[in-house]
Amino acid sequence: MARRLDGIPGFGIDRVAAAAGSDPDVLRLENLDTDVPPHPRAVEVTRAAVGRDEANSYLPFSGLDEMKQAVAGLIRRRGGPEYDPYAEIVITQGEGDNMLNALLALTDPGDEVILSDPTYAGMLQRVRLVGASPRLVPLRGDASGWRLDVDALRAAVTDRTRVLFVMNPSMPTGWVANDEEWGAIAAICVERDVTLLYWSVSEAIVFGGRPVVVPSALDGMRDRTVTLGSVSNEQRMIGWRVGWMVASAELAPRLGLVHIYNGICTGGFGQIGAAAGIAAGDDDVRAAVAEWERRHAELVRQCDGLPLLPAHGGWSALIDAEACGLDAPELSRRLLERKVAATPMTVWGEAVAPRHVRFVFSNEPVERLALLGDRLRAALG
Repeated sequence: MARRLDGIPGFGIDRVAAAAGSDPDVLRLENLDTDVPPHPRAVEVTRAAVGRDEANSYLPFSGLDEMKQAVAGLIRRRGGPEYDPYAEIVITQGEGDNMLNALLALTDPGDEVILSDPTYAGMLQRVRLVGASPRLVPLRGDASGWRLDVDALRAAVTDRTRVLFVMNPSMPTGWVANDEEWGAIAAICVERDVTLLYWSVSEAIVFGGRPVVVPSALDGMRDRTVTLGSVSNEQRMIGWRVGWMVASAELAPRLGLVHIYNGICTGGFGQIGAAAGIAAGDDDVRAAVAEWERRHAELVRQCDGLPLLPAHGGWSALIDAEACGLDAPELSRRLLERKVAATPMTVWGEAVAPRHVRFVFSNEPVERLALLGDRLRAALG
């Protein structure tokens, strides 16, 4: 039996979800979902495309022209650089295979990839799957939110560092990089010839009037950045499974080659619907963000006086279980007894993540989130 999976744990989300079952009284805070629906036009266009011959083909392997054009337009309208839709963009089956594709194209076994701690377990474990070595840099959290330890970031870079892997806003913390942090990231990439692998799936889901940052637009970063995206979060089109990889004209064909042998192609009707979702515009995204920000504010209210670290964007926030006198799995277990499903961050980092439990606030309305405070305090005893 191959040893590739040795030491690679499961998410933990599935175990919590299975334990919660289908009880409608359980607050579902364990999985990154949302009940905010996609734009109606995206649903309408997808339905109309199902069964059309051109939407039911292997070709083109790298994606439909209209989907590539939509991605290029999305980056451009947010202040990013111009990309050639046909030479620099590859369409994928979502935001999972594009991560693996990019890591396979950018690293060899034994190379190092820098990530934050906490980080999305799917990022961390895919680094291990391709045979690279993760080096984790701590996020420092307090009552005002999270900040990246930029001194530790600089110290983490070695001659074996090939990739700096960043999600912004970050999951599970809701960390949103500020100008100093983006400056440190860009400086490392430029000075040390490191590629920024940037997961943009929640790029515009930022709170408090924070700006939307496209890192490939930073000085010297266009051709040092590989942007991974999908319609799963901003456009609320999780089930469409449509994503993309954007890179320089030199690198994009290598990404496309991995994509062909890993995923072959992306469903045509999903791409047609996804292009319509992106075309719905950023006003549609901003309306959804306003609702998620309202839910986050309710989460913060419900956790008043408790060690919740607020999010600056995204769909989730963390509570420090150890500061509550419990380890994270025990707090998760107690919460489930009180009809709250929440995932311990045991395998989502090394030193920082394991002490926390994640609350996903994007999938429950404010009225139900208002039930959390009493249940959480009962779980804490």
